[in-house]
Amino acid sequence: MGTYHLAADYPLLNIFWTMLELFLWILWIFLLFKIITDVFRSHDLSGWGKAGWLILVILLPLIGVLAYLIARGDSMHKRDLTQAQQTEAAVRAYIRDAATSDGGPEGGGTGGGGASRSHVDDLAALADLKSRGLISDEEYQRAKDKLLV
Repeated sequence: MGTYHLAADYPLLNIFWTMLELFLWILWIFLLFKIITDVFRSHDLSGWGKAGWLILVILLPLIGVLAYLIARGDSMHKRDLTQAQQTEAAVRAYIRDAATSDGGPEGGGTGGGGASRSHVDDLAALADLKSRGLISDEEYQRAKDKLLV
C-alpha cells in the first residue's frame, strides 16, 4: 500500500491564500485596538460619542472600523503626533534633569558640577544635530567619544 501525504491535499495556492487571510486578520485586530485606544484618548468626543463609536466598532466591526477611519482618521493622526511629541519632550526633560542632578551636588565642588553640565549641554547639542540630520552617525560617535574622554 502507498503512503498518504497530507501536503498533497492542500495545494500551494491555498497555503498562500490562508497566509493572506491570517495576515489581514492580524492587521484588522491591530487596527481595531488602535481605534479603541484612540476613542478613549480623544478629548473632543463626549461620553456618548465614545460609547457610540465603541458599540459600532464592536457590533459591526468591518463597517465600524472603516467608518471611524473615514470620519476621524485625520484627527487620529494628529493625536498620535501630539502624543509622540509630548513623550519625546518628557524623555528629553527627564534625561536633561537626571544628567544635571547627577553631576551637580555630587560632582565634588563648583568646578566639577560646571564641567559636567557643559558636557551634558555639549552632548545634548550633538544629539540635536544628529536628530536633525546635520551630522552622520560616525561624526556623532567621534565627537561623543572626544567629549567623554
